[in-house]
Amino acid sequence: MNEKRKILAINGSYRDGGATDQAVNAVLDDLRAMDVEVEHIKLREHPIEFCLNCRECMQQPGEAPGHCVRHDGMAEIVEKIEGADGYVLAAPTNFSSVTALFKRFSERLAVYGYWPWGKNAPVFRKSKLPKKPAILVSSCAAPSLLGRLTYGTNRNLRIAAKTMGGKIVGSIVAGLVSQERKPDLPRRAQRKIKRLAPRLVA
Repeated sequence: MNEKRKILAINGSYRDGGATDQAVNAVLDDLRAMDVEVEHIKLREHPIEFCLNCRECMQQPGEAPGHCVRHDGMAEIVEKIEGADGYVLAAPTNFSSVTALFKRFSERLAVYGYWPWGKNAPVFRKSKLPKKPAILVSSCAAPSLLGRLTYGTNRNLRIAAKTMGGKIVGSIVAGLVSQERKPDLPRRAQRKIKRLAPRLVA
């Protein structure tokens, strides 16, 4: 009997029920309808500390993530990353980039780099392993195309996915979502989401 595929969503939104939450939930609902096991980590509910940039985690060789000197919720998140078959990485645009919540998380992904002292640059631990599919979800006040081309949000999400060993198979930027206090996900974004979930299980 085949095991269910497991998709992990990591969401850096500050607000419950905002456009980013709605988009992630829509993707996960579509995955559940395909009998996929999903988990939604909202970083606002998982307190993790800031990276110390001590590089201790990066001194340990091998393909497995290094061990961080911080003893907090990040170790559990890394374990879930390792156990997942694919990812949804999400964050709204805040000050032209991902939120501080997501940035703090992505800096802690240093455990996925091997960078011994004396070397000029790190090596991604997952670079030679099969890639896991990942989709990126973001939102912004600008029109979606402008948000995709102008802001650094998608670039930050993309770097995080690559660091974790992911391969981008799709993305969505929900634009014009700041005109109402409680915005509904634009219909155009809803239609695009329907095409995203199958790419994670293809």
